[in-house]
Parts: sequence; C-alpha cells; structure tokens
Amino acid sequence: MKKILILFAHPAYQKSRINKKLIHGVSEIENVTFHDLYERYPELDIDVKFEQNLLLEHDVIIFQHPFFWYSTPAILKEWQDLVLEHGWAYGRNGLALKGKVFFNAITTGGKKEAYSSDGFHGCTVRQLLLPIEKTAKLCRMQYLPPFVVHGTHAIDPQQTQIYNSLYIEILEKIRDDKMDLQAAQELQYLNDYPLKKENDNE
Repeated sequence: MKKILILFAHPAYQKSRINKKLIHGVSEIENVTFHDLYERYPELDIDVKFEQNLLLEHDVIIFQHPFFWYSTPAILKEWQDLVLEHGWAYGRNGLALKGKVFFNAITTGGKKEAYSSDGFHGCTVRQLLLPIEKTAKLCRMQYLPPFVVHGTHAIDPQQTQIYNSLYIEILEKIRDDKMDLQAAQELQYLNDYPLKKENDNE
C-alpha cells in the first residue's frame, strides 16, 4: 500500500464549515498521515528537516486547503520556499521526491461553471494551479488533477457528506494502487475519476 501525507492548511480552521467535515475520518484511514501545518507552525517557523523526512516517508503528497486568491494559504507557499530545497527536491541531484504522486484537495466558494474559459474566472481551477503543477513536475513528481469542492457558501450537509465519502474513497483507491494514474492525469477534476465498488470485480 502507498503511504499518503495530507499537508492541511487552513488559517481559520475554527471558522471552517466544509473542511472540518471533509476531513472527518481521514486521519483514521490506514497509511494516511494528516498534518495540520497551521496547528504545528502557528508562527510559520517551519522545521525543514522534519518536513523533508515526512515527505521521504510517504508516497503520495496532498496539499489540502481553501482556494485563496487563486492559490494556497500563505503557509503552503512558505513551506514550498523552505522545504523544497535545490539539490534535495529538484536540480541535478535533487531526486528525493522523484516518482511520488501529488495533487491538491481544494474548497472554493465559486461554482464549477465559474471556473471555465467562458465562466466568471475565465479559466479552470487546474489552469490556475499551473504554478503548483510545474513545481511538482520540477521535483519529478507525478501530478494529478485537483479534488475540488465547489460552491461551499451554499452547500448543504448532505452534499458535504457525499464529498467526504468520495474523498475517502479516492484516498483509499490511490493507497491501494487501484487508480489508473495516467488516465487520472487527463481529467480536470480527480472527483470525476470512475470509481468501482468492491463487488465490481476489480
């Protein structure tokens, strides 16, 4: 089984409605490590060696965060600047992350149709994440499309539970090597990956 590391970043978690429910039960999944960056580093004083060792211990890396200003909360940028060192994460001898799987798990208030070429934002979520995709590829990681929860301002508890179940199912599918990663890479959303149930003769 693959080991999964979720790097969770929410600067106002106490006010969160959706992320609290989205992560429910995630830390209890076998081989999944849930790592709350703001809880561990309230002053943004990131322990680089600790974070690098965590990365080495896992096969799948996930940035989970609200989609702030078309990007991540500040601590994830700080994390990238400090942890992804030249000669370790990238560069001629920077092979520490080679072959690992990476994707974002995002919540956003905007509706799905707003993130399209003819929508309000004029481009897709995946296009807006291009700097992170390029970062992952520079580190020789295998980049997957984002898992996205849209319309968080109006979402109801039943829909949130559906997203939570889907997220857990995707994590388990990746952990158990039951996802075709090449096929997944072609999608705009990891949510759209066709999941099969246990009785579907996988």
